[in-house]
Amino acid sequence: MLMLPVAFAQKAPDPRTSPKATVIRPTALYLQGDTGSDKLSTVQPGREMAILERSGHWIKVYANTDQETVQQADQPVFTEHEPEHPISGWVQDPGVIAADTPNGAAVLFGVAITAEQAASEPHAAAGSALDARRLYRMVAVLFPDDARTPEAMWRTADIRWQLQKEDASTLPSAHEKESYLRQQPDETEMKRLERQFPGTKWASFAAYALIDNKLCGDWQGAEKCPEKEASYYAEFADKYPDSPKAAQALYEAAWRLACAGDMWSADNDDKRAAEDRRRSVETAAHLGTRYTTTDYAARGAGLIYKVQQSIPVYGSDRQ
Repeated sequence: MLMLPVAFAQKAPDPRTSPKATVIRPTALYLQGDTGSDKLSTVQPGREMAILERSGHWIKVYANTDQETVQQADQPVFTEHEPEHPISGWVQDPGVIAADTPNGAAVLFGVAITAEQAASEPHAAAGSALDARRLYRMVAVLFPDDARTPEAMWRTADIRWQLQKEDASTLPSAHEKESYLRQQPDETEMKRLERQFPGTKWASFAAYALIDNKLCGDWQGAEKCPEKEASYYAEFADKYPDSPKAAQALYEAAWRLACAGDMWSADNDDKRAAEDRRRSVETAAHLGTRYTTTDYAARGAGLIYKVQQSIPVYGSDRQ
């Protein structure tokens, strides 16, 4: 009987189906499980890896070491149609977080918070915000059922949103009145949050952020801009009255209506000026009644005083 040893050859692990992991610090990727072997690259915090093999304190992985692209939504490293293969190599175990790491979700989330705070400091290290974003993302990838996952997904989306919003603000198109003429942050992750966690504060945070893409860049003297923007914020407060953002939304609505009133007055349309100012006072009064203890309630009281005393808001109190 002929033996067919090829039939019994061990198949190489498939990275698409292998356990996933990440690292919480810049980690050297070696050709072999030995620090004396060639160093292939460095795996940055939060990069997704596939675990292929373990040998003592060494782990063989496929790791994505490509530079982060912030203009496109993050995709899983390993997909059926991945155009480029990640680098195969060995990393040392300390600093590697996998789904079976004890208290791994808390560890990963905590490191992400630290990175996010570091990114907000003056002279922050380049890439620290993206480190935080990737680390938060991996909380959801490795620990989808953890209680921290909804917040981690929000923070993942928010960091990207803020980075893209900042980039867009530097372009000449940022001053265009119509929102569709401006470069806008990608809405994919925010809308995913709304779908996955309806009725939660994380969904409300996403909905509030999405208002950014509806706002005028520059009002250019058009009263319809603050009026329409006020309606967006008022609609948000109606839909999410228990959101931590609800009080702020009402203040934004009231302030914009007061501005519209000033603009109508400058255009000698006293009737429409009076109507917008009346709506501003009503909105700010509702804010004070519904969210009494918030700073925005106090700011609303100040706004009411200015409107009732005919103190201009637009141009002198521009936010």
